[in-house]
Amino acid sequence: MGFPMHSSLALLAASAILFSACSKKPGPDVAATVNNRPVTYSDLEKFYKRQFVVDPEGASEDLRQTRRLEVLRTLIDNEIMLQRAQKEGLMATDSEVDTKFTELRSPYTQEQFEKSLKDQGLTENDLRTQIRRELSLQKLINKDIISRITISDADLASFYNKNKASFNFPEPQIRIAQIVVTPEQDPNAHNLKNDKAQNDEQARKKITLIAERLKQGEDFASLAQNYSEDPSTAPNGGDMGPMGESALDHASPELKKMIVSMTPGQISAVVPTPGGYRIFKMIAKEPAGQRDLADPRVQQNIRNLLMNRKDTLLRSAYLEVAHSEARVVNYYAQQILTQPAGRK
Repeated sequence: MGFPMHSSLALLAASAILFSACSKKPGPDVAATVNNRPVTYSDLEKFYKRQFVVDPEGASEDLRQTRRLEVLRTLIDNEIMLQRAQKEGLMATDSEVDTKFTELRSPYTQEQFEKSLKDQGLTENDLRTQIRRELSLQKLINKDIISRITISDADLASFYNKNKASFNFPEPQIRIAQIVVTPEQDPNAHNLKNDKAQNDEQARKKITLIAERLKQGEDFASLAQNYSEDPSTAPNGGDMGPMGESALDHASPELKKMIVSMTPGQISAVVPTPGGYRIFKMIAKEPAGQRDLADPRVQQNIRNLLMNRKDTLLRSAYLEVAHSEARVVNYYAQQILTQPAGRK
């Protein structure tokens, strides 16, 4: 028996409405949607300008569009993860946002704080939104990724036995961290705050402020992540990794002598160098010779390495699964394909 006529008409009407909704064009500011939630061109341009402060001289429009696609992919991934955090009830509370906001605001006068926001193209509301996202995503990562990582004693022993030679040091070892501030306008000198000195006067003021904050007991690694302008070490809290003392031979004799004489935990004064102003922290010093697995430092180094490996693997897999389960439409990419000139 077929459907009654009124049921068929109702079904056709519902289908028409559904088709109309699905085929509805996005608003002019929508660069992509994630589960029907928009990612806007406004945000895309804002994050693009923060990530690429200065385009390379003579950069083509093709290069700019390629970079925008990369930034948009990051915004899409962040939105996917944020929606998962929201679904799991892991969104940061107003109290948590206020606490973090106050922490970031505290080192500045109101005038300095407002200028810092303006230089980054942000408002206080933008910063609070960014803080909420970062805290929420960290909660999600802690729950769904970090909590699943375990490193057993057997894992430590297996790695050590396979890499025993790498724990035999032919010369004394040091591990130092650095905070670097340069006067050059380097578009690649990124940090968490996107804070970059533009000339020598700004560089001297910035490094002096950082030195004062260190004297007040603030964490070296956090300051390095937030403000250091060395792209290779800032993400690691300024940590340059373990090295033999001979690695300092390229430095001036005075600088090498100063660093080698430092004790673990000691922080240097501001050091002017050809590459900018630097502050060093001695993390660890070890004599030459073979390290045994029983050495707590060896165990911690191996544990950190294995944790980082598993963390990287799980994050990549987690994001791929999350991406595959989300409904993503990238209108900007579609526009580039249909109109090669792209969005101006």
